[in-house]
Amino acid sequence: MLRAKIIATGSYAPERKLTNFDLEKMMDTSDEWITERTGIKERRIAGERQSTSDLAYEASKAALKQAGLKAKDIDLIVVATVTGDMPVPSTACLLQNLLGAKKAAAFDISAACSGFIYGLSVADSFIRSGMYKRILLVGAETLSKFTDWEDRTTCVLFGDGAGAVILEAANGESGIVSTEMHSDGSLWELLNLPGGGSKYPPSKETINKRLHFLKMKGNETFKVAVRTLESLAVDTLKKNNLKPSQLSTLIPHQANLRIIQATANRLGLSMDKVVVNLDRYGNTSAASIPIALDEAVRIGRIREGDYVLLEAFGGGLTWASALIKW
Repeated sequence: MLRAKIIATGSYAPERKLTNFDLEKMMDTSDEWITERTGIKERRIAGERQSTSDLAYEASKAALKQAGLKAKDIDLIVVATVTGDMPVPSTACLLQNLLGAKKAAAFDISAACSGFIYGLSVADSFIRSGMYKRILLVGAETLSKFTDWEDRTTCVLFGDGAGAVILEAANGESGIVSTEMHSDGSLWELLNLPGGGSKYPPSKETINKRLHFLKMKGNETFKVAVRTLESLAVDTLKKNNLKPSQLSTLIPHQANLRIIQATANRLGLSMDKVVVNLDRYGNTSAASIPIALDEAVRIGRIREGDYVLLEAFGGGLTWASALIKW
């Protein structure tokens, strides 16, 4: 059985930490308020001259080193991001240049927080078809550069970082078992960044209206996310004839601790089976799952033969899952 197998992981987070106590000095908020509602204690913030491709480059180098590969060994580069360096070219092309991966094709995926899992589904399809043999998939974001620091309801949520995986064609039981991708564009207003595109191109008016920053209707998004992710996790396992008890590790998108706990409860999983690091990174959108995956792999939390479930929910709206046998 030919499957796409993750052979290496890597991640990178900027050095600067912005804690809840730092935010207390910047606006009317508190560590207690942020922690109680989100579970976030601190987040990483990219340097003024650090772009998304820079973060992606560091994570990619770590993955290549773990795999014992060179950039020339990569056939395709896919970057999941909503905070690319620029509209054109793609961040993946900029990453290809930084790495010197001259033979690799490159493109971006925009599916917000679900982007990395969307990328897994695309990579899996390419590998199963035989079109590409070795793929570098990266989730990378510099959300701090698109965060409205005058909006205390959203600016406490987001952080910067990047995570990468290298996938190869492999015969056997190990690899991506299945992926699910879903969308509902009718709910796009729940989470969006309106300015900068063809609908609201850059102008004095869009700048004055602060349209170039992330907008989110938090309560509505929370309700939809809880309901959607609970059913997504249950359906993914059911389609693969697995019981929740057979799951070794759940790696959810790191957005909100209450959402993560709700999904774990729905599956009857104890929290020691769930990877949680949003207290240290906040919501890093497409980067959150690959960062969490890399940390889990490097500390030996995921072992050969384990069933690992990834799940995410984000702007679009989009939601997605991936079941992996390690």
